[in-house]
Amino acid sequence: METLIDAAQESALKVKSHLQGKITKTTLAGAIVDIGQNVPGVVHISQLRAEPVNRVEDVVQAGQTVDVWVRRIRDDRIELTMIEPLAMEWRELKPKMVIKGKVARLESYGAFVDIGAERPGLVHVSEITHGYLKTPGEVLHEGDEVEAMVLEVNRRKKQIRLSIKATQPKPEEILAEAKAEPKRRRDKKGRNPRPEAEAVEAGPSTPDPTAMEIAWQEAMQRAESKRGVKTKKTKVSSSREQEDILNRTLVNRLPTG
Repeated sequence: METLIDAAQESALKVKSHLQGKITKTTLAGAIVDIGQNVPGVVHISQLRAEPVNRVEDVVQAGQTVDVWVRRIRDDRIELTMIEPLAMEWRELKPKMVIKGKVARLESYGAFVDIGAERPGLVHVSEITHGYLKTPGEVLHEGDEVEAMVLEVNRRKKQIRLSIKATQPKPEEILAEAKAEPKRRRDKKGRNPRPEAEAVEAGPSTPDPTAMEIAWQEAMQRAESKRGVKTKKTKVSSSREQEDILNRTLVNRLPTG
């Protein structure tokens, strides 16, 4: 059963930890590396480089400083590799996992995204955005950094299906968010959190008149209207009387024949 070395080393060393060490000894099976731990680091001959190796001395020599990565931690040794590990192993890829990557290649049917795995993941053109796309090149370019969700992992076929649109809000969610925004501007009691600001913009407010006040105002307006008609009639009548008096006066002063 594998056990960790001690609490201090457990916090310092993890699988895929990048270290530098010095080759202290070479053997037919690999090399011993001093990485500053209480137990030796061991690099198997198959982990010296990605290409096949016939002799350990063809790759490393005693006293040489090398870059290594932790593969496994045991109680009596730390297994290392000089082959830089993948950022994402097959066993680490799970559906619905959200990961970041870089667009490596565009095709008419989709985009291949490098996520640090053995193979790039494929984002089908229908999984790029919620809207219709004729080709991936309408919104993506090689080298773009994107965030995608893992839809399916087929280790046997070495296939990874990804979706970019799965990490983005749906159009209906955006619309609902926009409609809900004015409500969030109000506090829990339904009042505007800044009534003073709106009062300044809208000016002083007046209370709505009651039904009795409206009836009283209408009655006053009718009364005013009637008084206006009477006043006008009085003025017309007075003007006619003055005309009659003036005519009679003129007639009386005319000389008789």
